[in-house]
Amino acid sequence: MRRRFDDDGFEFDRLILLGGAYRALTDAGELLVAFDEVTDGDEDSWVRVFSGLAERLEAQAQASASRGRSQSARSADLRASSYFATAAAHAVGSQGHDAATALWERHRAAWDRAVAAFDPPVEPLSVPYTDEAGGGSVPLEGYFFSPTASASVGERRPTIILTNGSDGPVCDMWSAGAAAAVERGWNAMTYDGPGQGASLYRHGLHFRGDWEAVLTPVVDHLLTRPDVDPDRLAVIGVSQAGYWVPRALAFEHRLAAGVADPGVTRVGDSWLSHLPESMVGILDEGDRADFDAFMEVGLEDSPQALAQLRWRMDPYGTDSFFDAYQAARAMRLDAATASQISTPLLITSPDHEQFWPGQSEELHQLVSGSTLARFTESEGASWHCEPAARGLRDERVMDWLADVFDGVA
Repeated sequence: MRRRFDDDGFEFDRLILLGGAYRALTDAGELLVAFDEVTDGDEDSWVRVFSGLAERLEAQAQASASRGRSQSARSADLRASSYFATAAAHAVGSQGHDAATALWERHRAAWDRAVAAFDPPVEPLSVPYTDEAGGGSVPLEGYFFSPTASASVGERRPTIILTNGSDGPVCDMWSAGAAAAVERGWNAMTYDGPGQGASLYRHGLHFRGDWEAVLTPVVDHLLTRPDVDPDRLAVIGVSQAGYWVPRALAFEHRLAAGVADPGVTRVGDSWLSHLPESMVGILDEGDRADFDAFMEVGLEDSPQALAQLRWRMDPYGTDSFFDAYQAARAMRLDAATASQISTPLLITSPDHEQFWPGQSEELHQLVSGSTLARFTESEGASWHCEPAARGLRDERVMDWLADVFDGVA
C-alpha cells in the first residue's frame, strides 16, 4: 500500500483509524479530510485535527440524543471516542501528560454513552481484583457484550475475553473481536488490566508480568454468570497481550482456546531496539545511575521523545529509565513456561511486524501444537495487529475459534 505519512507512528495510526471504519468506529470520508489537515510528524497538528473532529461529533451526538435519535447519537459518540483516543495518544509529546489524560477521559465518556445505546446495551463490569503491590482490593473496569439481553436469557453461550495491549483504547476492542463475537451469537468481554486504561488513569495500577494473576480473576468472574458456557471460554490477547495471554495460559487452564495477536516472547525487545549498543551494555551491567543519567542527557534536545518515553513508563510505575527498561525486559516467555501451555493457541504473524518481528514464529516453536496464521502485505493485512484488515482478521480468528468450540465435548 502507498503510504500517506513518512512518520511511522502517524502512518500506523492512519491504518488503525482506517481499519476502524469496518466497525463504524470511524468514517472514511471524515478521515481522509482529517489526514489532509495533519502535518506529517507534527504531534500538535494531529491533536488539533482529531480533537476538533471529536468535539464536533460529540456535539452532534448530544443534539441527536436531545431529539430522541439514539441510533444517530450512538454512531457519532462511537466515532468521537476513537478520535479523542487518538488525540490523547499524540497529546503526550506535544501538550503534556495532563492534556492527554483529559482527552482520554473524554474518549471514555463518549464510549460509555455509545455502548449504553447499543441494542442490547453493553453491560459495564467490575471484576474483583487484589492489587498486591498496593495491598488492597481494586475493581477492574470492563464491559460485557451480548447478542441478547443477558439478564433475561438463560442460554449459556461461548464467550471471548479480550485483553488489550500496553496503550490501546477500549474502543479498539470492539473491532478486535467483540463485534465479531456478537455477530456469531457469542458473548464478549473486555477489561482494563493493571497498567491499562481506567486501571492506570483512575486506580493507579501498574503492569505485571504474571498476567495469570489478572486473567484468573476475570475467568472466576465470568464463570459466575448464567449466560457463559464454561466449556467454551476463550481469550484473545492484542499487541503486548501477545505476551500476557500465553504467559497466563501456562498457569490458567480453564480456557478452551487462546489467541496471541501477534506472538510476543520478549516484550523488552521493542524497547531495546531504540538503544545504542553502549546503552544496552550499561543496562546489562546493572548500572542504574549511569543509565538514567545518560538517558536524560541523550533526550534533553528531544522533549517530545522524552515525554513519549515517560508516558510509556507510567504503566510500569517508575520514573527511572533503568527500572522501566528492566521491567519490560523481565517480561519474557521461556521454554519451560511455554511448555506448560496446553490450551489450543492461535498466533498471528503479519508481514512487516514492526515491534516484535520474528517473535510469532518463536512462540509457535515454543508452544507445541499451536497454530500460526500468516497475514500478508498482498492482502492488505501487514503491520502490527493487521490494522487495516479487520474483516479478514475476524474471519480467520473467529473461524479458528469456532472450530475449537465445535470440538468441545
